[in-house]
Amino acid sequence: MPSWSGQSRHAPRRLRALMPAARPTRRRWRLPRPTNTMLAVVGAVVGWCVLGPGGAVANAVLCTTCWRRWHSRRRLRLRTQAAEGMVGALGAMVAELRVGAHPATAAERAAIDADPLAARAMSTVANTARLGGDVDRALVRSASTEPSLAGVLGQVGRAWRLAARHGLPLAEVLDSVRRDLDQRLQFARQVHARMAGPRASAAVLAALPELGVLLGEAIDAHPLHVLSDTPIGQLLLAVGALLICAGVVWSAKLTDHAVTP
Repeated sequence: MPSWSGQSRHAPRRLRALMPAARPTRRRWRLPRPTNTMLAVVGAVVGWCVLGPGGAVANAVLCTTCWRRWHSRRRLRLRTQAAEGMVGALGAMVAELRVGAHPATAAERAAIDADPLAARAMSTVANTARLGGDVDRALVRSASTEPSLAGVLGQVGRAWRLAARHGLPLAEVLDSVRRDLDQRLQFARQVHARMAGPRASAAVLAALPELGVLLGEAIDAHPLHVLSDTPIGQLLLAVGALLICAGVVWSAKLTDHAVTP
């Protein structure tokens, strides 16, 4: 009769025989995330190969400006979506508070159907309120990890602190925050629609120099030869690209500031 120690010694081997062999995981190769420096270097190399040193400066500035504009528009879109999600979450929480729910329960229920960012904020409120903690400080910590909701969470935290300090109805205070945020979003949408004309004008002005170069080539004035093969042309190419990109950045800053909720 085999001893217990012998059976225990063979048990791991039998267990491995019964379990299917684990397949080796394949590591997926991912492209590195573009950065301003990377795009500037790549653009400079391409520009140097095509139009010389002036083309290197021009293309580096152009690539960096396009990347920053794309990143800025994406950040503005995410901030608007996050604010819209918080409007819905605050509305659901206010409705729960008005029917007599505890703040922790109201925030927990509001997080169920909220957007991911708003749901995380509501979960933070629910957990902190249930434990009797400082909701204002908890929201400040959450704002440091969610930049798109930093302003909204700070406003909600101050409203919560105001209601707790002066004994105000929490539902009414949070509803005033919700109405203010909703009105700012509506105003931002209206301004964004009205800014379509100025944005189009800025785009046309930025494209006029390129159009002039193409027209010059069409009438055999050879502007590309001047820009790529002469010292003054190289200087004008670099300075012109800098001025064009500066105008694009400045006009975008004006329009984006007007539509930020």
